[in-house]
Order: sequence, then C-alpha cells, then structure tokens
Amino acid sequence: MTTSHAAAPDTQSETRKFLVLLLGSIGVVYGDIGTSPLYAFREALRPFTANGVQHVQVIGLISLMIWTLTIIVTFKYVLFLLRADNDGEGGTLSLLALLMKKTGSYMPVLFFAGLIGSALFIGDAMITPALSVMSALEGMKLVTPAFSGYVLPLSAAIMVGLFMVQSKGTEAVAKFFGPITVVWFLAMAWGGLIHIGDDWTILEALNPINALWFITHAGWAGLIVLGAVFLTVTGAEALYADLGHFGRKPISTAWFILVFPALGLNYLGQGALVLSNPAAIENPFYLLYPDWALLPMVILATMATIIASQAVITGAFSLARQAVHLGFLPRLMIRFTSETNTGQIYVPAVNMILFIGVIVLIFSFGDSESLATAYGISVTGAMVVTTLMAFQFLRSVWGYSAFIAAALLAPLFAIEAIFLVANLIKVHDGGWVPVTLAIVIMLVMWTWTKGSKYLKEKIAKNEIPLETFIKSLENSIERESKSAPVLVTGTAVFLTSVPDKTPGVLLHNLKHNHVLHEQNVILTIWTQDKPYVPVHDRVEMTRLSKHFIRLDITFGFMDEPNVTKALTVCKKKGFKFEIMQTSFYLGRRNLIATPNTGLPRWQENLYIALADFGIDPSAYFKLPPNRVVELGEQVAI
Repeated sequence: MTTSHAAAPDTQSETRKFLVLLLGSIGVVYGDIGTSPLYAFREALRPFTANGVQHVQVIGLISLMIWTLTIIVTFKYVLFLLRADNDGEGGTLSLLALLMKKTGSYMPVLFFAGLIGSALFIGDAMITPALSVMSALEGMKLVTPAFSGYVLPLSAAIMVGLFMVQSKGTEAVAKFFGPITVVWFLAMAWGGLIHIGDDWTILEALNPINALWFITHAGWAGLIVLGAVFLTVTGAEALYADLGHFGRKPISTAWFILVFPALGLNYLGQGALVLSNPAAIENPFYLLYPDWALLPMVILATMATIIASQAVITGAFSLARQAVHLGFLPRLMIRFTSETNTGQIYVPAVNMILFIGVIVLIFSFGDSESLATAYGISVTGAMVVTTLMAFQFLRSVWGYSAFIAAALLAPLFAIEAIFLVANLIKVHDGGWVPVTLAIVIMLVMWTWTKGSKYLKEKIAKNEIPLETFIKSLENSIERESKSAPVLVTGTAVFLTSVPDKTPGVLLHNLKHNHVLHEQNVILTIWTQDKPYVPVHDRVEMTRLSKHFIRLDITFGFMDEPNVTKALTVCKKKGFKFEIMQTSFYLGRRNLIATPNTGLPRWQENLYIALADFGIDPSAYFKLPPNRVVELGEQVAI
C-alpha cells in the first residue's frame, strides 16, 4: 500500500515535468520554424508576380512547402536525428563527438564537416532574429503606413531586451514564451482554416505529385523559388541543437499535436486566399485575418518572432558548450540555469557576439525582403552537413551497411542539395553574409584546435613524470644535497589538468625561488554530468610522499566550483592546513608568435588572441585573490 501511494506522487511529478518541458519546447524549439509563414510563401511567389501567378503554380508551391516540412522536419529531424543524441545532447557538434567516440579518432572529413555545420548554424543564429522580428513589425505598415520609419529602431530595441534576459536561463524564458507560442500556433491554424474554403482545390497540394510537377516544370524561376521554399524549414537545425534543453519526447510530441498541423493549415489557407484573390500576394499571411484582428496579430507575430530568435540563441549556447568540451574553442564562462537539466545554460560571450551581429544585420539590410535573400544558405548548408554526418552515424553507431545507409539518406541528400544550389544563386544578393560568417567562425575553431594540439605537443616534450620528479626531489632533501630546495612553512597548491605530470608552475617555482613548502598539493579539478556532488564525496586525497599530496576535487555541473570551500573537507581526511598560510600557484603562459616555426603567422596571432579571450581560472575556481601566485612562462608558437 505504501508503495502505491509513493508511486502516485512520482507519476504526477513526472507528468507535470513533461508538460512543463512540452510547453517550453513549443516556446523555444519551435519559435523559429513557427514564424516562417510570415514570409516564406510571400517570398516564394515573388518571381511569378510579374506575369501573374497561375493556379497550378500556387498548388505546386503549397504542396512543395508541406512536403518539405514532412520530409525534412518530420522524417529527418523529429523521427531520426532526435534519436541520434550524445548523452542527451543534439546538434552538429554533438553528432561529431558521438562519431569521434565510436571511431576513436578525428576523421578529417567528419572534423571539417562538423566545423562547417556548426559555423553555418552560428550564422543562422545571427540572421534569424533580425529577419523574423523585422518581418513581424513590417506588418504594421498594413495598419498604418506612418509606421514604416519605426521598424528598424523598434527591431533593435526588441533585440536589446531579448539578449538582456538570456541570463535568466532557458527555463525562465520558456515559461514566459511557451503560452504565447501556443496562442500563436492556434491563431495561425485559425487563420488558415477560415480561408481553405475560399478555393477547395488547394487541398490538391496534399498530393506530393504536385510538388514534383512544380520542381520539374517551373524552370529557372523555379530554382530561384526553391530558395524561398526552404524558408519553411528554417529552425529545424535549431530543433536538433535544442535537444539537450528539453529532451526528445516533449519536442516530438509538440510537433505532431500542434506545430505541424498549425503550419499545414496556415499554408493551405494562404494558398486558397491567393487563388481566390490574387491581390493578396502582397502579404498573404496578414491578409488571412479580418481587419479587427490585424493589429492583435501583428502584436502576436512580434512576440512570436522574439521567441523564434530564442530558439536559435539557445541552440547557439548548446553549440558553444559542445565546442568548448571538444576543444574547438577556448574555455568560456558557462552558467547552468537549471538544477534538473544539464542542457539549460547561458554563455555570456556567445550572447554578446550574437547581439552585436544581429544589430549590425538589422541596420545593414534595412528590411526583411533584403535579408531573406541571405538566409537560406546557412540553413541549407548546415542541413546538408548534418545529412552527410548522419550517413556515418547509421554505419558506426546503428551498424547499418554502407549500401543501406546510402539508400536511406540519398533521397534526403538529393532534396537538400537541390535546395542548397537554389540558395547559392543568391550569393551576390546578400547570400555572401552567412558564407562570410561561416568562414570566419570555421577559421576560429580550426585555429584553436590546431594551435592547442601544437602547443600540447610542444609542452609534452619537456614534461617530467610526477612520480619520477617527486622521488628525485625527496632523495635530495633527505641527503641534504646542495641542490635541495629550502623548506618553508605553509602549504602550496599547484593546479594542473594532467595529474600524472609535474606541473610547470612547480618547476618554475623551484627554478627561480629555490624553495619548497612543507606541504605541497597537486590539485586536479573535475566536473561530473550530474547537478550536485555530495560534500563528503567531493574530495579524494592520495599521499604521494612526505611532502606531496595528490588531490582530486569533483564538482557537479550545478555546484559552485569553489575550491577554497572544498578544501575544508580535507581537514576531516587528516590533511591539516590554514587557508591564510596556503599559496595557490597558477601557471600563465605568455604565448609569442615566432616566424618560420609552428603555425602560419596569421594563425599564431589569432590563436594568441583566442587564448587571451579565455576566462581567468583564479576567478572561475573562486581562489582567494590575496593567496594566488601566478608564474608566467613565455612559449613560442
């Protein structure tokens, strides 16, 4: 009886948690893809407006949009890629890490594919907020043309507010955005539903043959239109990247019960409206609604586009975290904002970079029509890369043969490749923006990876095994050799990430100061993938010799990495020390670019700048500032 009573609250708690994540996923994950109806159909129709839009073209376009959503979002992302997680994390870099784990090495093709895909996604994360918000605010021109001059400043003001609230965490943002997005999807479904009856032939768009007809008969104009059609699935890559924030089940449930039906109804309604009233081509989304609902829909659309921006911002945070863990970026400050979900994080540096990029794009392009031409390349490029990596996933993780994996993914790859070609046509019209962003970001990650590997190899040549060093040092002290250091009172703590090698800062201290403390601690700090580590399990101490102790401190991802507090646990384990008689030694490398050695000069300078961008370990680990001793060394790269 007790068991059944205990189980009921647990079930209720799990249900409540699932519903919260379901609502949050609607508000964050589907914010981007949920605002595509604002501009996708309008932009796709634009090349045909000069000669008049034909009935068959509208049917073909709507069919192509619905089946693009079905094949790419439903089949590829919701049903397939959401299952290709790496310990609950999704996204291009997560998939790369999983493949690296299975293959046991960096595969050059996969490595660069991961860099390209993640770089394109960051470009998408900058363009989406600018395009979405401007598209919504431009709807006010239908209410009053006098509003035209306020679109840019209002867009910028909204972005300032959005990026300021990111520090509150995804969970807090999702609780606020989720209900609004539910209303947005219901309003979209209503707007489409009341107009499907304008021309019932629009239901022919549900037949995929019409989509195929459009692709094969639209000619050169059709290839241009394909770039706009792909705007219907913008946000799908963010859907995968946000997997760690909400989990597979809430994301997939939200898609099938609300998001997909609402999008389908809205596109069908827009198509029927244009068939019955060709003048609606001007702005088919807003003209779905009666005059009394126009202003409320503009306001609701503006809020929805702010939410769309949130989807790619949270995805960018996840990607940055994965990049740091994989060694593609220097260590950044990452703040965990949830006690129950490791994926809900805030990365201040990424937040600031995205904000600056978005503001520059808003004022550079000036309107959503101009920015839309720059949009598709980053999305299609990232999707093609993900499909290529999915081929290796099917082989190395799920054990499929190369033939079966290729057979399953070839149709999807062909579709995405066609869309990519269609978007590449727009390079001169603004498509160069995401391409340039991707190249810059890829160079940054490649440089950090290459530089770190080179620096590690160079330093490893001079490293001394810790056991050998301690044995030699203790022998010289016992023999009272002339080379033996002077023993001084107190405790010295030497931080290192390689516990079996002698810390460089310890060697420099002996070399320059010729002293050794009575107690010396070789400290390594670890982080586990659970929110909290109990205080009594946090410290593991190993006596190495009379004067040396090895100390491993483990924090949970939600624990404050406060080394000073953690050291108090050592007293219960027999390690006696006074914090005000303890010195914390940190090594600081002063990297120097040298010609004709190591990396190319431009890459050396970039690597040095990135190294300086990393956070200060003394602040990160909450070391007492008046007890920290930093010993620098110059390292030529």
